[in-house]
Amino acid sequence: MANKNLKWPIWIRDDKSIVSCTEKVKVMNENFDELKQMTQDAFDDGILMEVSDEQMKKALFTLIESLDSPIKKK
Repeated sequence: MANKNLKWPIWIRDDKSIVSCTEKVKVMNENFDELKQMTQDAFDDGILMEVSDEQMKKALFTLIESLDSPIKKK
């Protein structure tokens, strides 16, 4: 079973400085807790529907790699 107490990283900015605002860190960690649970649920649904776990993981990685932010211009 997946570790429910996954420790999230120390959040850093592009300039490598640490995001130290307690509220920002709290929000990021809560977002990732929720994301982990939703991802686990989708993964479990796929397995229950007899989708290959390898394919599920590849699809999830592809989803992550497709993310782009309209907020931050490159």
